[in-house]
Amino acid sequence: MQAVTILCVGKLKEAYWRDAAAEYQKRLGPFCKLSVVEIEEERSPQNPSLAQTDAVMEAEGRRILSKIPEGSFVVAMCIEGGQKTSQGLAQLLEDAALKGKSAVTFVIGGSFGLSPAVKARADQKLSMSGMTFPHQLARVMLLEQVYRGYQILNGGKYHK
Repeated sequence: MQAVTILCVGKLKEAYWRDAAAEYQKRLGPFCKLSVVEIEEERSPQNPSLAQTDAVMEAEGRRILSKIPEGSFVVAMCIEGGQKTSQGLAQLLEDAALKGKSAVTFVIGGSFGLSPAVKARADQKLSMSGMTFPHQLARVMLLEQVYRGYQILNGGKYHK
């Protein structure tokens, strides 16, 4: 069974986000060993300078890199990444397994994004959309798409 880790900066603060994430985490149980790892958000001033935002990304990036499972296929969720269809994400999961990667890690950064070091560590960069979403919604969307991907791979009826 493939291990899937969602590394994300920050916590799901509202109950409705936690409930939605919990539903997909439950649904993913038969398909993969899922773990969601929340990385502490770095504090920043109200109107940070460019140097301060870079420092926040670097601090969060160090914490992210320390939590990536050894030998994992890493997917950085970032705006400059390529976009995939749901079938394309399913193929990514399958290809990782075929390449001997029994673990896949998706990384969602903080409010300023991912550090260059995290992006450099990634095996692939993926963008959900050209639009910007709150990180809490992005986590739920990613969980849903991973679930949809496994449904596609297993011939489930969820994906139509």
